[in-house]
Amino acid sequence: QVQLVQSGGGLVQAGDSLTLSCVVSGRTFSFGWFRQTPGRDREFVAGISWSGLNRYYADSVKGRFTISRDNAKNTVWLQMNSLEPEDTAVYYCASSNRWPPLVGDAWGQGTQVTVSS
Repeated sequence: QVQLVQSGGGLVQAGDSLTLSCVVSGRTFSFGWFRQTPGRDREFVAGISWSGLNRYYADSVKGRFTISRDNAKNTVWLQMNSLEPEDTAVYYCASSNRWPPLVGDAWGQGTQVTVSS
């Protein structure tokens, strides 16, 4: 099975930047970042293909978040800029067999991102 180990997260002020990382074992068709707030369904944030040539973003983060990967290091990042309190959530990395990766197949354990104003 694909294994995913996350790192990053924390408490930042509105307007700040933060980077999340995820180390992935094995090959995946695509990769996605998701986030979840209590009482709401887990929502898609950003996705990237194995080649890194294709990227897809939710409208809520376009122009602010960037997904990238380094296959040599088996690592995927989510660079988050201009963070807003509405971005506060638990963020999850996930592998996917679909494009765009709107549904995850294997998941990391999540990390808390809190944005204060």
